[in-house]
Amino acid sequence: MQPISEMFDVVVVGGGPSGATAARDLASLGRKVLLLDRAGRIKPCGGAIPPRLIRDFDIPDHLLVAKVKSARMVSPSDQQVDMPIDGGFVGMVDRDVFDEWLRERAAQAGAERRTGLFGRFERDQSGSTMVYFEAREADGSSTERAVRTRALIGADGALSAVARQCLPGADRLPFVFAYHEIVRSPRPEGQFDGTRCDVYYRGTISPDFYGWVFPHGDTVSVGTGSARKGFSLRDSVVGLRDAAGLASAETIRREGAPIPLHPLPRWDDGQSVLLAGDAAGVVAPASGEGIYYAMIGGRLSAEAVDLFLETGDAKALRTARKRFMKMHGLVFWILGVMQWYWYSNDRRRERFVSICRDRDVQKLTWDAYMNKELVRAKPVAHVRIFFKNLAHMAGLARA
Repeated sequence: MQPISEMFDVVVVGGGPSGATAARDLASLGRKVLLLDRAGRIKPCGGAIPPRLIRDFDIPDHLLVAKVKSARMVSPSDQQVDMPIDGGFVGMVDRDVFDEWLRERAAQAGAERRTGLFGRFERDQSGSTMVYFEAREADGSSTERAVRTRALIGADGALSAVARQCLPGADRLPFVFAYHEIVRSPRPEGQFDGTRCDVYYRGTISPDFYGWVFPHGDTVSVGTGSARKGFSLRDSVVGLRDAAGLASAETIRREGAPIPLHPLPRWDDGQSVLLAGDAAGVVAPASGEGIYYAMIGGRLSAEAVDLFLETGDAKALRTARKRFMKMHGLVFWILGVMQWYWYSNDRRRERFVSICRDRDVQKLTWDAYMNKELVRAKPVAHVRIFFKNLAHMAGLARA
């Protein structure tokens, strides 16, 4: 290992949406940032990004491989409910292209990019944090290298090595394991619609989550997830492809990864390390949506670290989680209750899809998803939905 000589204000481990956003924001603030990411990693993801993300993070139109105008909810009995988006769309991105664009934007803002696998961190007597990582050399060999930093952001995914070292118990965070297959899009004729996301609520597709068929222009993401050990996600996707008319479509690649189910109760170690993105557990229950929450989490982490660097007070690191939960904690709780109740068996899934026929439900669902906030402007509609939900939960409403 070479002598430790380089010093950074911040080292960001993980170059996904959260880490790349944190690195860019900190570099834009004038901080000396190292963005450390391992090569060749593509996370399985439906790739949906709402208008709020596109607007808040200045995402250019050329990154959108499709624009979704509606969603189709499919029940265990093949009941199909279409939910059109009035006057808007949901953007779809390919994660390999999207994530690389975010990393490159961070570099253009001044962050230094390196490819390497995080190993561990240590603190010296001066209070500096030493970050050790395996770097790939030109001849294909690996060398352990190290840098010093004043702060460390762990944005290295659901099984975060940074989190396991700095927060005892972080490795016991519950998660869904997601698996998808990228297939070639069929011709326009037939049941496939390149402007519609199909969501399957069936116990055979997932006993505790859902299956998705999301258009990506020339390709389609077909996937599902489950926290149940022993459930075959590959077999499930075979059935899902058959149900969606994609059984004979060319398979381009297959990917799998864990998705956390709950935000960690703490994101920092009280000294110099802060977590962000999947490492902090910020994936929405029920929907599994993570890109927006990862990016806003990365931004809040960057602001917390900048305050820490400015003041030297480690309590500043706590503000990232505090602000995130103030913004989105209630939504996460509601979605968690929905997943626990509605995804528990096919009878309830059938009723859940029935509820989606309701225009009040559709309008408030899209408003909340597109703008990433609870819609309070229509209290009467909320009351109607509340009582309709009670009727369905009590079995008084017809599926």
